[in-house]
Amino acid sequence: MTEAAARPPGGGASISISHVGMTYQRRGARVDALTDVSLDIAAGSFVSILGPSGCGKSTLMMLAAGLYRPSSGELRIDGKLLEDCFTDAGIVFQTDVLLPWLSILDNVVMPARIKRLDLEAATKQGRALLAQVGLGGFEANYPSELSGGMRQRAAICRALLCEPSVLFMDEPFGALDALTRERMQADINRLWAEHRKTVLLITHDIEEAVLLSDEVVVMSPRPGRILRRFRVDLPQPREPAIRRDPRFHGIVDDIRALFRDAGVL
Repeated sequence: MTEAAARPPGGGASISISHVGMTYQRRGARVDALTDVSLDIAAGSFVSILGPSGCGKSTLMMLAAGLYRPSSGELRIDGKLLEDCFTDAGIVFQTDVLLPWLSILDNVVMPARIKRLDLEAATKQGRALLAQVGLGGFEANYPSELSGGMRQRAAICRALLCEPSVLFMDEPFGALDALTRERMQADINRLWAEHRKTVLLITHDIEEAVLLSDEVVVMSPRPGRILRRFRVDLPQPREPAIRRDPRFHGIVDDIRALFRDAGVL
């Protein structure tokens, strides 16, 4: 397993992706998911990968987490070649994947049990995280007793429990209604501002990417490659009112124009 290099406690890790390509063999056919992708992500930054369905966004995230091996190129975390699963990471998927027979608190603390960490300290941390996202008082409830948005907030707490240096998020708000999605975006923005992990967010939502990120990386249709990177020079943490800022709309409009030129819109 690939571990993080030495860094200050609670700090983020840098990610370097160099000339990465990914090819699958499906039913005897070759599928090129990614081609010649190079990207440097600074420690403690929030980067969104934005692109159409099937462009390889989630594949890129899985490669950065060490869960897939690239067909070409290399990935490094804090300068160290990534050759196996990167264990100093938290992952939030499109669904919460909470265990239905465990309470919310037990679900959040599960990573500490797996890693055989101090359960008393982990339980205290789990309660604190749940309180941060408005789930204080729901620790003893089961997943079936909570709404989809509440479960996804618990899943984020679980991903942050062991203070990972990188948080990977794969369309974590895609299944939520508009109001819950906005609440979740605010939660993530606040948590990132407090914990300063390196965050890699996979999304289809242009406004979401601009709202949350330091940088938005736009990918082409498959085989995915980087079309352009947009720096988001807006103050952090961001309130929903930032959507009315002309600078916000300028970045959103530039990304839409790029997608139109690429034939995506």
